[in-house]
Amino acid sequence: MEAIIIYGLIAIAVLVLLILLFLVARYAKLWLRAQFSRAGVGIFEIILMSLQKVDPQMIVDSRIMSRQAAIRDIPTKMLVAHYLAGGNVDRVVRALIAAQRARIELDWDSAAAIDLAGRDIVEAVQTSVDPKVIDCPNPRFGRNTLDGVAKDGIQLKARARVTVRTNLSQLVGGATEDTVIARVGEGIVSAIGSSNSHKEVLANPTVITKAVLAKGLDSQTAYEIVSIDIADIDVGDNVDARLQADQAEAQKRIARAKAEERRAMAVANEQAMKALTQENRAKVVLAEAEIPLAMADAYREGWLHANEEDHDSGNSEKI
Repeated sequence: MEAIIIYGLIAIAVLVLLILLFLVARYAKLWLRAQFSRAGVGIFEIILMSLQKVDPQMIVDSRIMSRQAAIRDIPTKMLVAHYLAGGNVDRVVRALIAAQRARIELDWDSAAAIDLAGRDIVEAVQTSVDPKVIDCPNPRFGRNTLDGVAKDGIQLKARARVTVRTNLSQLVGGATEDTVIARVGEGIVSAIGSSNSHKEVLANPTVITKAVLAKGLDSQTAYEIVSIDIADIDVGDNVDARLQADQAEAQKRIARAKAEERRAMAVANEQAMKALTQENRAKVVLAEAEIPLAMADAYREGWLHANEEDHDSGNSEKI
């Protein structure tokens, strides 16, 4: 019984040894690369990565890049943890190298957080080094100009180009490019509206840019505004004249409505007077109809006959 147990243990040990030899043979080339590049990744670390379903090739290459670029040593465990968290180790290391070459302060924790937040860390570093230009307003939103009205009632249509660079310290949790465009657009419209005359803006468009830059519109955003340039500005409608015309038209309609109301009241009064006239005529007819009845009553009472005799006696006396 003891012999069977011993043979079983030996078989298991041989099997484990064969698996280890297989894994060592499989990753020997990668391990040699790490050793010759002084990446500091051991063979058992590589085997453990494969068991954790981590790409050892990417981790070793990232370690080699960081060592060759002479950036601060990043432990292998941090690279593996970032990979397991769903991050892109290669892009983060490349971003760190680019930031170091450009003398930009960026550490591993910040870069990893930006990558895990879904931002393109390499593009962010590139934009920080080489600022990009964005259109305001953005044509993909269906608008081509920013429309503002000066105090003299003249509309101005402007287009601006905003130069921004990435603010790495605000990239996580900071507002996006759309927020910057919206703020700049609002600032331009407000600056035009506060101008006394459209001629002042046309003569010196920098008045707008100075007013917008003074507001600090890049606060709490992922970008830092470098400059705002007015690309084009045109004269639009005379809004004041149009509003006055609309007001005059509205007043005319009100006057017409009041005149129509007075006419309707006059027609109603006329109809009322006609009805009153008809009512009075009916009363006259009724009164005239009562005359024969009154005369008949007078004959019956003898009043009409007595009056006639008195009339005849009076006439005879005169004769």
